[in-house]
Amino acid sequence: MIALRQVSLQRGTQALLEDADLTLHAGHKAGIVGPNGAGKSSLFGLLLGAFAADRGELEMSGGQRIAHMAQEVEALERSILDYVLDGDRALRDTQAALDAARARGDDHREAELHGAIEALDGYSAPARAAQLLVGLGFGQADLDRPLADFSGGWRMRVNLARTLFMPSDVLLLDEPTNHLDLDALLWLEQWLTRYPGTLLLISHDRDFLDAVCDHIVHFERRRLVLYRGNYSTFERTRAEKLALQQAEAAKQQARKEEIERFVARFRYKATKARQAQSRLKMLERMGDIAVAHADSPFHFSIPAADRTSHPLLVLDEAALGYAGEGGDTVQLEQVRLALQPGQRIGLLGPNGAGKSTLIKSLTGELPLLAGRRVPGEHLAIGYFAQHQLEGLDLSATPFMHVQRLSPRAADLDIRHFLGGFGFHGDDVFADVARFSGGEKARLALALVAWQKPNLLLLDEPTNHLDLEMREALTEALASFEGTVIVVSHDRHLLRATVDEFWRVADHRVTPFDGDLDDYRAWLKTRLEGERREARAEKAERQDAGEAPREDRKAARRAAAELREKLRPLKRDRDRAEREMERVQQALAGVEASLGEAELYTDEARKDELTARLAEQGELAARLEALEQEWLAAEEALERLAAELQAP
Repeated sequence: MIALRQVSLQRGTQALLEDADLTLHAGHKAGIVGPNGAGKSSLFGLLLGAFAADRGELEMSGGQRIAHMAQEVEALERSILDYVLDGDRALRDTQAALDAARARGDDHREAELHGAIEALDGYSAPARAAQLLVGLGFGQADLDRPLADFSGGWRMRVNLARTLFMPSDVLLLDEPTNHLDLDALLWLEQWLTRYPGTLLLISHDRDFLDAVCDHIVHFERRRLVLYRGNYSTFERTRAEKLALQQAEAAKQQARKEEIERFVARFRYKATKARQAQSRLKMLERMGDIAVAHADSPFHFSIPAADRTSHPLLVLDEAALGYAGEGGDTVQLEQVRLALQPGQRIGLLGPNGAGKSTLIKSLTGELPLLAGRRVPGEHLAIGYFAQHQLEGLDLSATPFMHVQRLSPRAADLDIRHFLGGFGFHGDDVFADVARFSGGEKARLALALVAWQKPNLLLLDEPTNHLDLEMREALTEALASFEGTVIVVSHDRHLLRATVDEFWRVADHRVTPFDGDLDDYRAWLKTRLEGERREARAEKAERQDAGEAPREDRKAARRAAAELREKLRPLKRDRDRAEREMERVQQALAGVEASLGEAELYTDEARKDELTARLAEQGELAARLEALEQEWLAAEEALERLAAELQAP
C-alpha cells in the first residue's frame, strides 16, 4: 500500500501539494495526470526518497521493490542485452559470487549459488531480456551492439527495457511512450496490463492511460484527487462534476455548444467507411467531454491558405530513401500518390518501414532517389517534426519568432495568437533557451499554424505535449480545412483527425481500408507470421533425421495433453467474448441516453443523471474486466498453440 496523509510539498518557491491525501492499494494501476509543472515527477521523487515532504506523512508497505526509469542514459560500450540484464542487481551479484567460487574451486559454495540463481529465475534471464528489447523494436542482430551505437531515443527504449526487467513490486514510469512508435506502444500496453505489481504511470497519451490504468490520480489545486476507472471515465466524471458547479456553467455550456457546432459541420465530410465511422464517434464524444477541458489554457485554430491546387502534390513512380557513398538505401519503391485538397491521412506501419522518410520526401527536404515530385502551383506546406525543436533560435523569444515570419503583423495580433498556445504575459518575451521540451513543441506548432498552410505534414506532433495541449491540438486539426498527413502513436488524435489510413510496409505505400482496431489485428497477424517463419528456419537448421521411437511417443503424448489444455481456454475465451458483446450493447445504450442535453440542464432529472453515470461506470468496469479475461485466455491459447506447432 502507498498512502500520503496530509502531505505538503514545496519545490523552490512553488507549492506543489498542500495537505494532500492519497491511498493506493497493491495491484492498482494508476495514471498520474495534471498540467505541466503541477508536481507529477516530484511525486515520484517523494516516493523514491529523493526528498522528504515538508509536512505530513508518506507510508509504504515494507520491503517493496521499486523500479523507476532513469531520464538519462550514458553512452556505454556495454551491449544493450547486458545493460538490460544489469537491471537485476541481485542476479548480477549472485553471478559474480558464482564466478568467484569457481575461481577458488569452492564446489560447495558453487552448488549453493547455482540454486540461488535458479530461485532468481536467472537461467531464463537472457531470453527474458531479449524478449523485452525485441518487443520495443530492436532486432536480434542489435542485442550484442553497444549502447553507444544508438541514438538518444533508442537508448531510452533500452532504458525502458531495463526498468521493465528489474524485479519490482512497484513500477514508476514517467512518459514511457515518448520515444516509441505505435507498434512498440501497443506491445508495451499489453506488457503493462499483465504486470502484477502496483503501477504509477505519468503519461499524456489518453488511449494508453485508458488501456492500462484502473485509477486516475489528478493534481487539482495542489490536492490529489483519486478517480476509479480509466482516463475516459475520469474525464466523464470530472465533466459531470464541473457541469454541476454553477460558477462554471456558462463557460462550459458555451464550450459544449462550440464543439457541437464543430461536430455538425464535419459530420458528413469523412469518406472511408470504417475510419469515417470511427472518426464520427470520436467527434461526438469530444462534444460530451468538452466541459472537462473548459478551463484549459490552450484554445487555438490552424487557418488554411486562401488558395489551393488540384492536386496539391504528386509523387510519380518515386523511390524514397537515402543516397550514400556506398550506394543508395531504398526504403519505399514505386510510390504513386496525388494529394487532393481536404484529404486527412494517417500513416501506419512497423518501426523503420519508412513513415518519416515519406513525410520528408513530401516536404522536399529529402530528395527522391528516382521518379518525380510535382508540387501544385499554390502548395503551402506546414511541416512539424521533432528535429525542428532543435532549429528554434534559443536566444530569441516566441514573439520574435513570429515577428520574423511576418514583420508587418500587429503586436497585439501576435500576442493574442501566441496566447492560444499557452504563451501569456511575459512568457511571450521569454528566451526560448529557458523553455521545456513541451514549451518548445508548442512554439514550433504555433509557427506552423501562423504560416497558414494548405498541406500539414506532422511527424509525432504530440511528443512532449501534456493532455490539455494534446486535446487542443486534436480539436484544431479536426477543424483544419486543408490536407493533413500525420504520423502519431496517439490513437485519440488519429481517430479524431483522419478519414483514411495509408499503410507503409514492405517497401510500399498502400491504402489501408480499416480503422485502428483493424490495424492492430493486421499487426498481430504479421507478427504471428514472422514467428512461424522463425520457427521454420530453426527447424531447417536442425540436423535431419527421425527421432527415436520413445521420443516420438512422448512427443505425441505431450501434444495430446496440450490439446486437452486448449479446450477449457477456448470455452473461457468464447464465454468472455459473448459476455463482452452483451455488455457492449448495454453500454452503448446507456451512453446514447447520456447524449441528451436536457439530462444535464433539467434539475428534476439530476437523480436520473447520477444513476445513468453510475450504470455507465459499472458497465465500463465490467467490460474492461471481460476484456482482460478474454485477452488472458487468448494469449494462453496462442502460447499453447505455438508449443503444439513448435518442432
